[in-house]
Amino acid sequence: MSEYTDSLRDVFELFGPITARRMFGGHGIYHDDLMFALVADETLYLKVDAHNLGDFEREGLEPFAYDKGGRVVQMSYYQAPEELFEDRELAAAWARRSFEAALRAQAGKRKKKSMSTG
Repeated sequence: MSEYTDSLRDVFELFGPITARRMFGGHGIYHDDLMFALVADETLYLKVDAHNLGDFEREGLEPFAYDKGGRVVQMSYYQAPEELFEDRELAAAWARRSFEAALRAQAGKRKKKSMSTG
């Protein structure tokens, strides 16, 4: 794990314990076994959905995107604001909103799965 990724434990200490797992050449950042952030190229991205997307857009933050066979794929993660690295309370607030987005996404997946099997 990189020093950058390891330092996120301190950044999010007021939010709660996090773990990092290797994925796609970066790391998934988890809280309570649910991914709410990712690190790619030493940049932190937080989970977004319709409820918190405006927060990221107001800050002018960019979405996480990657090239897949000549096609740009954008995921539901946006770059985290730099200020949260200096302010633990701000970091906890942003992490909480992104974790809530991850919970909503998980609930949506479960609902779709139960509808398709029922």
